[in-house]
Amino acid sequence: MDVTITDIEKYLEEVKAAINAGRYRVEINDNRQDNQDLFLNYIISEEKRKQILLSLESIDFSEIRHNTHKGYEHELLYVFGKDVKLLRRFSSGEEQVSLYIKFNKLETRYVIVISFHEQRYPIKYMFK
Repeated sequence: MDVTITDIEKYLEEVKAAINAGRYRVEINDNRQDNQDLFLNYIISEEKRKQILLSLESIDFSEIRHNTHKGYEHELLYVFGKDVKLLRRFSSGEEQVSLYIKFNKLETRYVIVISFHEQRYPIKYMFK
């Protein structure tokens, strides 16, 4: 799929507008153990999470994937990576953490953050 940096800037503009309007959620359910683990291992307030999402830039973009869940194959999922400083829950001091962030921006302009966790593998960035 061909995508330009301008396409990603426009996408992020819409995502950030939804986040600022409170029209988003981060999935932290039983199917998203990696997301749960991030919040168990690090102290991340609602405001910090929002701050991280709003700090995403087009250079943080990696790829677009088709949703593989039955009935949702038409949806496009956008993958980003971001290095952030986080405070570990059970030790002192901050540490640099590389995050894997995957969005689904619905036609209703509601954003679902499907993945918000530590990277398991290095991300290949499209524009870096």
